[in-house]
Amino acid sequence: MADRDPDTIKAEIDQAREQLAVTVDSLAERANPRRVADDLKSGVVRFVSKPPVAISLAGVGVLLVVLTIRRIRQ
Repeated sequence: MADRDPDTIKAEIDQAREQLAVTVDSLAERANPRRVADDLKSGVVRFVSKPPVAISLAGVGVLLVVLTIRRIRQ
């Protein structure tokens, strides 16, 4: 290992540095709060847009309206 060429060592260091830079950029992009929020929002919209979920939510909404009206009348 002591017989390694300095140019080879420098090339390996440069390659490792480039890989690290790519990894850091990737992590920074994935951890961006705006992106995380947008991904979460699109996932929720996709889930709620499914017909069974939408029908269930509509039913719960109607039930809440009916219960609220009954409570106001009493």
